[in-house]
Amino acid sequence: MNAVRPASRPGNPCFSSGPCAKRPGWSLGALSEAAVGRSHRAKPGKAKLAEVIERSRKLLGMPADYRLGIVPASDTGAVEMALWSLLGPRGVDVLTWESFGEGWASDAAKQLKLADLQVLKAGYGALPDLGQVSPDRDVVFTWNGTTSGVKVPDGEWIAADRAGLTICDATSAAFAMDLPWDKLDVVTWSWQKVLGGEAAHGMLALSPRAVERLESFTPDRPLPKIFRLTKGGKLIEGVFKGETINTPSMLAVEDALDGLKWAEKIGGLPALIARAEASLAAVAGWVAASGWADFLAEAPETRSCTSICLKMVDPWFLSLDADAQAATAKRIASLLEEEGVAYDIGSYRDAPVGLRLWGGATVEPADMAALLPWLDWAYGAVKSEKAAA
Repeated sequence: MNAVRPASRPGNPCFSSGPCAKRPGWSLGALSEAAVGRSHRAKPGKAKLAEVIERSRKLLGMPADYRLGIVPASDTGAVEMALWSLLGPRGVDVLTWESFGEGWASDAAKQLKLADLQVLKAGYGALPDLGQVSPDRDVVFTWNGTTSGVKVPDGEWIAADRAGLTICDATSAAFAMDLPWDKLDVVTWSWQKVLGGEAAHGMLALSPRAVERLESFTPDRPLPKIFRLTKGGKLIEGVFKGETINTPSMLAVEDALDGLKWAEKIGGLPALIARAEASLAAVAGWVAASGWADFLAEAPETRSCTSICLKMVDPWFLSLDADAQAATAKRIASLLEEEGVAYDIGSYRDAPVGLRLWGGATVEPADMAALLPWLDWAYGAVKSEKAAA
């Protein structure tokens, strides 16, 4: 461990897992063309909303027959719209290995009260047995567990000839990982993750199979207005053309456009993925030489390149009781914030004690590399503090 304060510092100390770092070079000037003071239903506002949709579709390589819309309440709103509107006509499998998946499982059981529900669960660091997912049932899952740093390795476990729908919460995966669109019927994400946009708005992508379900199935539960995607048994197409259900922030819309244009400029999806993978590679090299830190994800192929979660494995740390471990991790994160080299890197409140580094595309891989010696320094400093106390 490094007992000397490192000489180099990250150029940007923002490693929060949401809202995430703005794209390199961002300033408030990027929002100067925002359609503020105008109705989002007026021609300029509606055009900008439609532009977010079309640029997102193109950047992600989404199939032409998929619908993509902007919806309220971030990724949470998008997932809830899908769950409340689509689930019920057949059995449902919910995969959970971290807190957000746990939330979807809880909603399915306690709010939707689904009669035929199976929850396939694994602890933090692992994945449930994907082979237990039935192609005859709907399945709800996160592609990347933001609070555990564990992702599904690919879509091979999803049957191409499935009868059920796949509902994928991709909020920490979209724009940083390859998504197999032919295996996904519903995909959701939010603006404030990989492209560093502002919060409050979500994206909802629907396959033709999902649209067919919406138009043929009427849930036996009341649907709040902001969840309604059909009228008279037909899809409300305006949602997918920039006619949002509630009033969006035109400043946030302009910021989303700025992130999309930046992504296009640097080389599109391959460049975004490469940046995130470079940050993960830097952390992996450091972990391999570390005597006190390891990935929370147990299998290398499941390691997230965005929400990189670390656990502490030093025998000294493991000898501490749970409260002392939590206090130690909190002190490490606080010390790094005080030094101005890393903000908001504590593990999620429901996750095991540790650190969480955001490595999405807006983070410079060089900044991630520059942070790593500071982790060693902070751990050593806190360990020394504890020993002297």
